[in-house]
Amino acid sequence: SFDVNTLANEPLIVFCVATAGKGEFPGNGRNFWGKLNAKAAELKDACSGVKYTVFGLGDSHYWGKGTEESRVNFAKPAREVDELLAQLGAQRLMPIGFGDDQDVDQYHTGFGEWSSQLYSRLGVDKADAVADGDDGPVKPDEVLKCETNQLRGTLRASLDDVTTGQVPFVDSKLIKHHGSYQQDDRDLREERQKLGIENAFSFMIRVRLPGGFCTAEQWLAMHELADTYANGTMKITTRQTFQLHGVLKRDLKATFRGMNKACMDCIAACGDVCRNVLCTSNPSVCSRELMDEIMMYTYNIHDHCLPRTGAYHEIFLISGPEMEEKNLVMGSTPIEEDPLYGKSYLPRKYKVAVAIPPCNDVDVFAHCAGFIAIIEDGKLQGFNVTVGGGLGFTHNNQKTFPRLADVIGFCEPGDAKYVCEAVLTVQRDYGDRTNRKHARVKYTVEDYGPAWYREQVEERLGKKLGEQRPYRFTSRGDLFGWVKSEDGAWHCGTHVPIGRVKDNLKDGLGKVAMELKGCGIFRMTCNQSVLISEVPEAKKEIVSKILEEYGVPHSPETTVSGLRRNMMACVALPTCPLAFAEAERYLPTLVGRLEAVTERCGLRDTDIVIRMTGCPNSCGRPSMGEIGFIGKAPGTYNMYLGGDFVGHRLNTLFAESVTEDQIVELLTPIFGSFAQGREKGESFGDFVVRKGYVKPMTAGRLWWTLPQV
Repeated sequence: SFDVNTLANEPLIVFCVATAGKGEFPGNGRNFWGKLNAKAAELKDACSGVKYTVFGLGDSHYWGKGTEESRVNFAKPAREVDELLAQLGAQRLMPIGFGDDQDVDQYHTGFGEWSSQLYSRLGVDKADAVADGDDGPVKPDEVLKCETNQLRGTLRASLDDVTTGQVPFVDSKLIKHHGSYQQDDRDLREERQKLGIENAFSFMIRVRLPGGFCTAEQWLAMHELADTYANGTMKITTRQTFQLHGVLKRDLKATFRGMNKACMDCIAACGDVCRNVLCTSNPSVCSRELMDEIMMYTYNIHDHCLPRTGAYHEIFLISGPEMEEKNLVMGSTPIEEDPLYGKSYLPRKYKVAVAIPPCNDVDVFAHCAGFIAIIEDGKLQGFNVTVGGGLGFTHNNQKTFPRLADVIGFCEPGDAKYVCEAVLTVQRDYGDRTNRKHARVKYTVEDYGPAWYREQVEERLGKKLGEQRPYRFTSRGDLFGWVKSEDGAWHCGTHVPIGRVKDNLKDGLGKVAMELKGCGIFRMTCNQSVLISEVPEAKKEIVSKILEEYGVPHSPETTVSGLRRNMMACVALPTCPLAFAEAERYLPTLVGRLEAVTERCGLRDTDIVIRMTGCPNSCGRPSMGEIGFIGKAPGTYNMYLGGDFVGHRLNTLFAESVTEDQIVELLTPIFGSFAQGREKGESFGDFVVRKGYVKPMTAGRLWWTLPQV
């Protein structure tokens, strides 16, 4: 928004310039840089009265430690601004400063030194009070959680403000705790900046759906809400629930109320709380009776750890003076503090999964806490308990890394919810609240050790955990096609590419839901697909015809290939503000090119787990894929190989900063070697480790030190 025509009239300018992509200007700076270059000839020698200084943000190892690319691209936009202003005749107030993500505390060291020098030059280093009207520094999340009246803030008023499509900064933090994220369409940012209008803001809404369980009626309700208020699609997430994208601020309350009418809500779908609890969806892993029992415990765990604040209902659901008056019963309580979470909730999100061997479709070791069902002689004996999983990290920040959970013991079925609470409260009391990048359960387990964590859990539980019981996982994928359970009901697994329910697939599943009203169930899967469940014998033929008519993939033939059946990706661009690169919109294209290779090698139907995310927050669990891609810049990814097929091992970095053509070139000979040299029953991930393409990742703490082969 800076007018370069007035540059020569400015006595002093301070620039803080970030780096995007491969030494490029960030989105909100490209316009300025283009205009400044266009006006350079006019401004030359006209800026002699201008003083300036520049602070640049970058990562000196982003394109590899010690590489020429990293040297050239480190804080390149900041250095270009500094050099051009000098050429125009402006006077440096002080030398350029740099904030390097490789420093121990990232940019803070460099910024502290540079800003101290700047304040000294300006004569304000000894100021002993903040000027009137200055809001001071941005408050950290821990302070915001405590100061916003149990997550209420000013959200009610913000959502009613029709003058803007966004909510204020603090409320954008708080709304996450109510199952929604403020986003904008990044594809439109540059165009809208040129027009001088605010970004195309909208909101993502995530539903709370334990075990991915919803009725046919609830599916239809989501279908209608997607058409009425969202972008016409539904997104099935890697954590077994729905997301709606593109909901405008003015429609948020109506969307929440529509979900509420269908007996769904978004409480604890996001935020620093126990989130949606996952459960294996494949009906062939156990009897119908056992599945119902384990789902009951899944709901017990989830409901037991729900936050109790009434803020969600007050902000989104209450409408009219009559409801306001009823709500005053809770509002009149002098101090409302959550009995489990207190005022500050958890240091970070808390993820839980329930797995039913031999299927690990939930990726149980990727979660803060996990429960592995132990079934003996057709009866549920209890659960092995896992703690300390989590996959998010930050590029080149070696204090962050993915980690798989440890099994710390065994509990009886009825104790599962109390064990989950104990794991949660240990993290509540001992988790790192000073650094959100180090605030997940995995770091507490890594810092204190699994044995210590078990002792803490047992102390809070009031009893000892048992020793873990034997179990075995043999798959992570979904069921495709029809299977009949012993109670006579039919279940059909359908494939939803990358979880995006749209076009014919959306129409077809909607028509199936109409047929199954009053009897059918839809189960979201952790691989972003849908299981149509509890189909009566009398309805099976008509459901099959609908699936065929609308081209809904539901068999090995219609799911195309082993790669396509096992691909997973996060949303990434254009709506996720954290994404460096494409994921959902791009992975099917890449898989299409790789399918041509696997077809030639005779691997078309071989299941290979391939995953991609646009950033290292890892919502698509790429570090557990046999092939994983994590975005670094537009069209550029780090490539990882060697995760095992059933989710017991992380993958290992194979190639940095590769493009599509390089990916295909690298994988082509490996696929060929796999086709010729694999052992009987050997998975792709195990093969690349055995043949030495990468070393096995034996522990998350080795993520940065384990060399590629």
